[in-house]
Amino acid sequence: MAVLPMFPLGSVLLPGAVLPLHVFEPRYRALVRDCLEAPDHEFGVTLIARGSEVGGGDQRLEVGTVARMVQVAEMDDGRFAVVCVGTRRIRVNAWLPDDPYPLADVDEWPDDRPVGDAADEVERRIAATLARVRRSCALSAELGDSVVDASVDISDDPVLGSYHLAALAPVGPADTYRLLCEAGPEARVAALDSMMDDVEVLLEFRLADESAELPLDES
Repeated sequence: MAVLPMFPLGSVLLPGAVLPLHVFEPRYRALVRDCLEAPDHEFGVTLIARGSEVGGGDQRLEVGTVARMVQVAEMDDGRFAVVCVGTRRIRVNAWLPDDPYPLADVDEWPDDRPVGDAADEVERRIAATLARVRRSCALSAELGDSVVDASVDISDDPVLGSYHLAALAPVGPADTYRLLCEAGPEARVAALDSMMDDVEVLLEFRLADESAELPLDES
């Protein structure tokens, strides 16, 4: 067990994903300064279940990711622009008093790692689900949605690859949190594959609705 500074957010950070932060609250400025003095420059990120990122009083979920600061720029007024990378999954055992920023007693929670034929099957399922994610992101872009660049390469490692895939998926924070909480890449990719069924149905409905609203060509 270890005590880790924590930064609850309204979004989910996954291992291997990049997280840019604009840090302006005094308590989180203090967190950044303290983390800069620590040898690993790390803090934890968890999803806020209820409440706001600003001001405190939020309810926080138990599973999160360790973020390592890789770029930090301090502005003249004391704010920070920070770029972090998710490194590994953690589980919160207990929240400690926010003094001055959130702290938690945490354990690392490694993924169940597939081996042999199971690893080959995960690799196959990642490739198939990645194709679905890329098609859905392309359709979302056609509809005017803001989407991530799903053309990027993902890791060949089954654990990290499953997290990269989850980070690309056009799903909301609650679904992304569910993917973070899956025991390992096999369960994570299977859950995402099921989520993509609903994503594709919704996109098809929106495309059909948009086509029906197009004006007829009377020329």
